[in-house]
Amino acid sequence: MTIPKLILMMVSLLSIAVESKEAPKEAKVTTLLSKDLADLPGKEGVMITVEYPPGSSDPIHRHNAHAFVYVLEGSIVMQVRGAKEVTLTPGQSFYEGPNDVHVVGRNPSQTKPAKFVVFFVKDKGAPILVPAN
Repeated sequence: MTIPKLILMMVSLLSIAVESKEAPKEAKVTTLLSKDLADLPGKEGVMITVEYPPGSSDPIHRHNAHAFVYVLEGSIVMQVRGAKEVTLTPGQSFYEGPNDVHVVGRNPSQTKPAKFVVFFVKDKGAPILVPAN
């Protein structure tokens, strides 16, 4: 093997190694539905899906809403301040209240993605997620 070919092969192997050490990507959030709730003036219902890549996690946050979570694929670890950490799998659900601070939200798998749907009841026009300490 010639020196240029050997160098090219080493650079290629190095780039593969660097790619595999990449930091986890952020969660992908897709809005499915947003609807004013006529019987609850000033409130709206919002439905989203969240896709966690392998190893992904959320920063500490709150929703200032009632949040109903249902796991579709993979597994997710959830915890609100003052409660126990729970691991959820497809078909299981989780609830966060308007005063809860979400301290753990992550995909524990380093190889498989996770996906869940969330239904919020919140103040109309308020943000879905608010950073917290």
